[in-house]
Amino acid sequence: MKKTVLVTGSAKGIGKATILEFAKKGYNVVINYLTSGMEADDLAKTISKYGVDYLCIKADVSNEAQVDAMFNEIETKLGGVDILVNNAAVELSNLFQRQTVEEFKKTLDVNLIGAYITSKRAYKHMIEQKWGRIINVSSTNGINTYYPMGMSYDASKAALISLTHNLAVQCAPYVNVNAIAPGFIGTDEELKYYDQEFLKQEEEKILLKRCGTSEEVAKLIAFLASDDASYINNSVIRIDGGQYSSN
Repeated sequence: MKKTVLVTGSAKGIGKATILEFAKKGYNVVINYLTSGMEADDLAKTISKYGVDYLCIKADVSNEAQVDAMFNEIETKLGGVDILVNNAAVELSNLFQRQTVEEFKKTLDVNLIGAYITSKRAYKHMIEQKWGRIINVSSTNGINTYYPMGMSYDASKAALISLTHNLAVQCAPYVNVNAIAPGFIGTDEELKYYDQEFLKQEEEKILLKRCGTSEEVAKLIAFLASDDASYINNSVIRIDGGQYSSN
């Protein structure tokens, strides 16, 4: 029986690449989105070519009722979530003295509380079947401090790593829980905000002298979900090309 993968925030960027990677490998997939409806529909059309079952569900991961409704639909139509990838995130960067408490809370609500809500909802099915995978998409920003403008984002990603360790203990021995920490990944959303001079400066901080791709991150996520990674648990794996500041 095919396993079902839910990737939150999967209409674009790393989430989209992850959905495609799992679909190519024959997994049933669930595209989750909140604001990127057109992109989600386009991705669903692509997925339909791979001969796997799929769902496309709009839900705010920071809203417990919406998450519950999403899981109910998945359980009814696909049997439940076997592999959960907590990828949904927002980055509301602002100068410290200008950032509002509401902006800070919103970042934590989506990036951290959202992962908590979805993991808790997936837990029951995974424990009942005595198998599951939870993969949290953190960031090297959660390991080091980069720019005070990203204080709320960095804090949320650091907390997500802590959540990963606690979930691994809670879910043992049947569910493997790991986090990945991508560095500078050249998604369309990321690149459109930077000029070439800044990009060059950032790439000079990376041993491989380039930013990563969403597809490279997706392959790591798919590996962690596979039986080949069955003995990897409670780990945080950086995928940053050897970024100086993440050593």
